[in-house]
Amino acid sequence: MIRVFPRRTNATPVDADVRVGEPPGLFDKADEIHISVAFTWDMEIAERLAFQWERVAPVKIGGPATGMRGEEFVAGRYLANGYTITSRGCPNRCLHCSVPTREGGLRELPIVDGFNVLDDNLIACSRGHIEAVFSMLDRQKRRPEFTGGLEARRLEPWHAKAMRELRTKQVFFAYDTDGALKPLIEAGRIMQEAGFTTASHSLRCFVLCGFDGDTLDSAERRLRNAIDAGFIPQAMIYHGDKGKVKFDPPKWASSWSRPAKIAGRINAETRVDSEQPDAVLEPIPAPQKKAHGIPK
Repeated sequence: MIRVFPRRTNATPVDADVRVGEPPGLFDKADEIHISVAFTWDMEIAERLAFQWERVAPVKIGGPATGMRGEEFVAGRYLANGYTITSRGCPNRCLHCSVPTREGGLRELPIVDGFNVLDDNLIACSRGHIEAVFSMLDRQKRRPEFTGGLEARRLEPWHAKAMRELRTKQVFFAYDTDGALKPLIEAGRIMQEAGFTTASHSLRCFVLCGFDGDTLDSAERRLRNAIDAGFIPQAMIYHGDKGKVKFDPPKWASSWSRPAKIAGRINAETRVDSEQPDAVLEPIPAPQKKAHGIPK
C-alpha cells in the first residue's frame, strides 16, 4: 500500500511507501493507493492526485478532511512514528469544531505507544484510561507532548501533577471564544501550582482567529489574554470552504504563530513594563480578572 499526502507536515510519515504531492514514478507499484487528507482546502489537490495514481492501483481518499470517521489507530501509517491517538470523538459540541460531526461521542481506543498525544479530548476520557496513557508515556525515551489540545474546563490538579512528573515538554490548551477565558485562567493556575512555569514555555494555547464575527482586535485581545493566563498562544487561522480565510495578514499571522517570535515579544514587553510601569503597550482592554502568569 502506497500512502499519498497532499502536503508534508511535521506529522507526515517518512517511510519508503510515502509520497507527498507527487504523481507516481516509473517504478511505483502497489495493491492499493491511500490518499490521506488532513485539511479541507487540500481536497482539490487530493482529487488530482487520485486521478494520477489510479493507473497504478485502486485509490481510496480518506482522512479528517473527508469527514470520514477514524477507527483504531495504527502507528506510523498516516502519522509519523511517535505520534499516537488513544481516543476519538468528544462529548462537547463546540462552535467551529468538526469532531462531533465526524467522530461522534467519545471512544477510548487501545493505547498505542508514542510520545505525542493527538486525542480529540484526552481528559474527557475515564480516569483509568488517562492513567494508562500516562503510564505508557512514562515508558517512552522522549518527553511527552500533548499537541492535540486539552480542554481547560475539565483539567484537574491530578492531571497537572501527573504531566509535571512525566517532565512534559509541551501541552496545548484551546481558547476559541470569550467564554473559554475563565476556564483557561483556572487551567493556568492549576498547571503552575503543579510546577509548570511560564519561563519554560511548555504551556501553550491554540487560539482560533478569523471565524465569522471575529476581528483583528478581538483576536489579538484573546491572544494577549492567553499570555496573561500563563500560556504561549498560537494563532490558528480559521479556514472556511475551500480554504478561504476572513483575514490573514501574513506578518500578523506569522508574529502570532511562531513560538520564538511570541516569546521574544513577551520578554520585550515585560522589560518595558518593568522600566515604565505606567506605559500603555497596546490599545486593547485587559481581561477583567488578573491572571497568574507572565506580566503584561
